[in-house]
Amino acid sequence: MDNQAYQNMELLRFTTAGSVDDGKSTLIGRLLYDSKSIHQDQYEAIEASSLRKGETEVNLALLTDGLKAEREQGITIDVAYRYFSTPRRKFIIADTPGHIQYTRNMVTGASTANVALILVDARNGVVEQTRRHAIIASLLQIPHLVICINKMDLVDYGEEVYETIKEDFSSFSSKLDINDLTFIPISALKGDNVVDKSMRMDWYGGTTLMYYLENVHISSDHNFIDPRFPVQYVVRPNTDDFHDYRGYAGRVAGGVMKKGDRVVVLPSGFTSTIKKIDTYDGEIEHAHPPMSVTMLLEDEIDVSRGDMIVRENNQPEVTQDLELMVCWFNEKALQLKGKYRILHTTQEARCIVKEVRYRLDINTLHRDMEDKNIEMNEIARIVIRTTKPLFADAYRKNRITGSVILVDEGTNETVAAGMVI
Repeated sequence: MDNQAYQNMELLRFTTAGSVDDGKSTLIGRLLYDSKSIHQDQYEAIEASSLRKGETEVNLALLTDGLKAEREQGITIDVAYRYFSTPRRKFIIADTPGHIQYTRNMVTGASTANVALILVDARNGVVEQTRRHAIIASLLQIPHLVICINKMDLVDYGEEVYETIKEDFSSFSSKLDINDLTFIPISALKGDNVVDKSMRMDWYGGTTLMYYLENVHISSDHNFIDPRFPVQYVVRPNTDDFHDYRGYAGRVAGGVMKKGDRVVVLPSGFTSTIKKIDTYDGEIEHAHPPMSVTMLLEDEIDVSRGDMIVRENNQPEVTQDLELMVCWFNEKALQLKGKYRILHTTQEARCIVKEVRYRLDINTLHRDMEDKNIEMNEIARIVIRTTKPLFADAYRKNRITGSVILVDEGTNETVAAGMVI
């Protein structure tokens, strides 16, 4: 494949979640191996290692288990990212830990995902962890959710086991905000329905996991309706060739922006017209998410990093008061009236926590109005006030302009990820 074709291939990000020992590592190993995405020497190394341990089959989990060893040595690896590609798509896998104490890592790995794979052990069915992961996937508005019912080989590939789990999960998930739900019965160990169709489950009429990942429609996962362009950097080359060049570089966060469009620059409110849109490969007529471009305007307006270029008749909310769902990342609990630094698109400000509305029980969706002490890995609804206006959309409308990060001013640690309500 030539480099240009590879560059233009669509990228799918997916995250894996499940309880400990549900087979996440084996599934990722199987995907990599059966899609020919690992080298022969890697395979031979894990084959030798499996033989040494006296295992009857090659343990594909060892492809990702090097990371577990690092965790045991006390090196924290939050989320393990794996890259691979097939002739149809490029993939980034965020492998997130299953333990309850790693909720924050799951949030980190899943925040940019198009698809979440939740593994369920066919012998155990839907457990508390399954529900927790589904709740987080729905909170993070991950567009596509796949329930991989794994270890079907240990329940004799029984259709009734699959149907029971499917029914259990469906009745629970009907309370959640999930747009696209798919169930696939698999055996990561034996390879059934992962890359190759299973001969042992002829009762299942759906696709394999790999076919699903290669073909699920993700181009409309971005918001193409509301144009949003946070300015990252002002480009002033000051060379003879580009003497008067003044471009605004950034990544399109929403909508489609075309040459000739009337736009408004926030916060100043000045209006102008898009004169041209430049990219690394030359000028283009229109830009959409997630493209990185440089925009030039017809008028000389003072625009700087943190400003946002939007359409006249379609603007985000400009506000200093935000209501957020936050996942708390830090060992030090959230402080009511506490002051934090807030990062939103390319903007930075300071903020104060005005109110904690409730703590969300991540297992039952119960809203706890009494105990409002927010510790690490907990999820809460809070109200903050910022030192300057931010240009925000609701997270469900735009995952980029609707998300924020809170940082401890003293230690510079990221303490929370937040979603604008």
